[in-house]
Amino acid sequence: MPIRNPADLLAELPEKSCLLGLDAGEKTIGLAISDPGLSIASPLETVMRGRKASADYAKVAALAQARNVGGFVLGLPVNMDGSAGPRAQATRAFARNLLAQIDLPLVLWDERMSTQAVTRALLDADMSRAKRAEVVDKMAAAFILQGYLDWVRIGR
Repeated sequence: MPIRNPADLLAELPEKSCLLGLDAGEKTIGLAISDPGLSIASPLETVMRGRKASADYAKVAALAQARNVGGFVLGLPVNMDGSAGPRAQATRAFARNLLAQIDLPLVLWDERMSTQAVTRALLDADMSRAKRAEVVDKMAAAFILQGYLDWVRIGR
């Protein structure tokens, strides 16, 4: 299945399905899930990336099937000027490889500053460095997914 335009994703979702938000980094994949009403994103878990990328995709695909996921919102790390650097290219490759494992619609969503915003919020909550490291990726995935959900609700 090809990568979709963000405006077209909802039309392809099965009724009562959820969206899975992903923040794919070099070492981890942060995951978040929406409610079936597509209004709230909740942090789910952080998957440690293994030696074989195919195992990472299989983990995400299995989780998607178990959680009634109808589509993916994957954070795209573009540069502040909007250009695509090496991380954006790696994320596009991640998207293509994930779609080879599971036939669900996927959109790429601008994630500029998501990790920084989440880290700032966790610092404001006086969370320790060790605890922040445990949760930042899944919180960033929730931030990305919530951004998409808000965009849809506001009417694009």
